Formats: sequence, C-alpha cells, structure tokens
Amino acid sequence: MRSQSTKKSKVPLVTTSAPCRVDLGGTLDIKTFYYPLRHLAPCTFNIALSLRTRVSLYANDNPKIKVTSKGFEAAEFALKDAPFAHPLGLMFAVAAYFGARGIHIDIDSSSPPKSALGGSSAAAVALIAAFDGLQRGQREIGNFHRRRKIARLAQEIEESIAGVPCGLQDQLAAVYGGVNNWHWLCGDTGAAFKRAPVFRPSLVKKIERRLLLAYCGVTHESRDINRKWVRQFLEGKDRNQWKKIISSTKNFAAALTRSDFANAARELNRETHIRRKMTPEVLDEMGEELAAVALANNCGARFTGAGGGGCMWALGEVEHIDRLRNKWESVLAGRPQAALLDVKVDKQGVRFV
Repeated sequence: MRSQSTKKSKVPLVTTSAPCRVDLGGTLDIKTFYYPLRHLAPCTFNIALSLRTRVSLYANDNPKIKVTSKGFEAAEFALKDAPFAHPLGLMFAVAAYFGARGIHIDIDSSSPPKSALGGSSAAAVALIAAFDGLQRGQREIGNFHRRRKIARLAQEIEESIAGVPCGLQDQLAAVYGGVNNWHWLCGDTGAAFKRAPVFRPSLVKKIERRLLLAYCGVTHESRDINRKWVRQFLEGKDRNQWKKIISSTKNFAAALTRSDFANAARELNRETHIRRKMTPEVLDEMGEELAAVALANNCGARFTGAGGGGCMWALGEVEHIDRLRNKWESVLAGRPQAALLDVKVDKQGVRFV
C-alpha cells in the first residue's frame, strides 16, 4: 500500500541529521578488496560535507510505517509487509531492525537525490541514531564506540538488502564528520577500520577555499558499476590497477596533510584516470568535460561515489580553483538542474537537532 500524503504531526518525536561526503579510494572499503590487498594497507579518503540529511520521526496516525523523502514517492506499509527492494527500502529495513510501529519517517536532504554523495547511507545513519535515541530516551550520540556501532549497523543493514557487497566509508563520514583517511583492517585485529584525520578542525578553511562540488544534473546508479568492479576483481582482472589506486589514495592524503594542494590535485586526477581505464562509464559526457577542464586548469577532479552520474568534485590551489569555478559554471549551464553546490566541511558528523 502506498500513500502520496506527506502531512506530518506538528512536533517530531526526535530529529537527527548527518552529513554527505566526497571521496577518493572508494570500493577499497569493501572486504572483497581489502582482505586480499591487506599487505598493501588499503585506505579510503573522504570529506564530510555541510550538505546534511535530516531525519525526523513522528507518530503516525495508524500502526504502519510511513516514509516520506524529497525526490521519492511517499510510501506506507505494515511492518510485516514492508519491502526492502524499494527506493526507500533501506529506511524500511532500519525500521524493521528496531521493530518500529506507528512511525512516520520524514527525510529532508540538502543534497540532490541520488547524487552519489552517500545520501542514502547518511539517512540510514541519522535514522539509526534517531531510533536509538528514542529507545534509550537520550538526545546525545555518545562516545567514539557508540558512533562506531551506529556506522557498522548502518553498513550491515544496507549490505543485507543491497544484493552487492557494500563498503563502510559513507557511514563513517556521516557518523564522524571531518576530513579523514580510513584504513581498512582485517578480522584478526578486532576492528574494521582506523581513523586518521587528515586536516585538523582549525585548518578546514584551507580546504574549503580550494574545493568545488558540481551536480551534473542527472542521477546515478552506482550498483552496476560497483558490481562490475567486484566481478572483475574476483575474476583476477585489474588487480594492478587497484594497487595503483591504493598508492594514489595514500599519496593524496599525505599531500593534503602537508597542505600540498598541487600534488593532491595530481593524485586526484591519477585516481580518476585509473578508474576510467577500468570502467569508462564512471563519467558521462558532462563529467568528461568537467574533468578535462579541471586538468587544463591545474586542478584535480573526480566523480563522487561510484560515478555514473551524480556529482564531480575538484581540488586545487586558490588561484586555479577560482578560475575553474567560472569554467565549470559555463559547462554546467548546458544541462538543466546541473549546478555548483555551495559546501563547507562538516566537522561534527551525526547529531541530534
């Protein structure tokens, strides 16, 4: 049963929000990759963004679970009938985990729908925090270990319904915020990841001044590209390319740590080039043009997530990024809804509102 209604009670039971992200070295956060590549110490870099996904829980006027979200048709189901193979299936899966009844889940994202910024994972993180806080009667996220639990639970629920292996970096950016390199550990360590902040909070303005984010005006579907990468890797193909991606991600993070934006831009372009060799479809026609313009203006550019539409992000020295801003705006003007997005670094991660 579906509902078009988006009417809500006036006062939410609880509201939380979590940030989206841009990334480099993604896919390496999937066990399929980081277990056999353990000897190379794989890692993934991401920046949590001020584009936050807000989740509010309201009392529903019946025992069903109702989900409303910008860009999606509203849906309402009895918990026993809630579909997980649905555009809002992840939200229903989280509700099922908590045994929710009579709840209206309202999702308000400041990022475009399906823009490859990790918005669905951010929504799942925010929803888990909301249900957890509601059940415990608390309005604080808690310490590092509580945040770790929220991130792992969000990833495990998503992977359980996705039909493909899922990584953890989207959830970690949503939970912790900041600018981080995530090192992927294997089971014998007792932990799945290690957080290595790349920029201190006092220095984030340096990266904000040198960062651009563009929405290409078309939604993405990362599942097919991720499935292709996994299949190729399992077949023994492109293994050397993944080794190069690990090296490029480490070099990028090291360059940023010492505020060497010129070398960071070169590594960003290198990683994008490697991915395009394996899967040319990571960039559509507009993405290819944005990447070429960035390269010609001494900036680095990469698709977000697994590409195939969505967003592109760029990094470079101030004078180069300022020039690129005008050129990207000209390219984006060629497609309806495409535009630069105004973003800053999110330092907090998931929180109660």
